[in-house]
Amino acid sequence: MITTTDFQLIIAVPSTPADAFDAVCRVSDWWVTDIEGETRGVGSAFIVRFGDPYVEFKNVEFAPGETASWLVTDCYLPWLEDKTEWTGTTVRFDISPTNDGSQVTLTHIGLVRELECYESCEQGWQQYFQNSLKNLIQEGTGAPQVR
Repeated sequence: MITTTDFQLIIAVPSTPADAFDAVCRVSDWWVTDIEGETRGVGSAFIVRFGDPYVEFKNVEFAPGETASWLVTDCYLPWLEDKTEWTGTTVRFDISPTNDGSQVTLTHIGLVRELECYESCEQGWQQYFQNSLKNLIQEGTGAPQVR
């Protein structure tokens, strides 16, 4: 359930919802190149690695062109006191058509200001969602973290 305290960012892009959704699912093209597993389909699972740190996801909602929700089933974030702080949170993408293309909303459900990682995660999502994913959708090239 999304609350007003959950972290959220919105981008507007000049593309169809289907194309924006496809770009969201191409995680290695906008977030991090070290990814294992499948990002498409309910029940699919994938893991992203940033060297030793990692985040494991399970796709709990998948409606092409509309919504993808990734439940964090496990993680290791060694710079935090609680190294599994993201576990149990959900990264959700909602896509809707606009007059000029699409609006893509990222909501990280459970990422709230009280969490230790909030500020660094906010900066990371701004970089990868607002910049890299937006560039991937608009220009065809994202700027994922390369391992």
